Amino acid sequence: MVRRRVIVHGRVQGVFFRDTVRRMAQSRGVSGWVSNRSDGAVEAVFEGDPEAVESMLRFCRRGPERAVVDRVEEFQEEPEGLEGFRIA
Repeated sequence: MVRRRVIVHGRVQGVFFRDTVRRMAQSRGVSGWVSNRSDGAVEAVFEGDPEAVESMLRFCRRGPERAVVDRVEEFQEEPEGLEGFRIA
């Protein structure tokens, strides 16, 4: 199990970013959360199988159709044993 935190910058709010991330994470068995930040970015934490988490990171680098991702900050963290995935 691995854990990654991402902060996605660009036009990423109001484009179904969080809901798409939630649906994708649930379908891949990835736990964690996704949230809009006050600075206009989206922040997310993913925990799970390394390949499933990597697929979530790849998605965050491009975003949903209407998003414009300028840059993504990625951080490796120790897993906490989260269960389920939610929009925070």
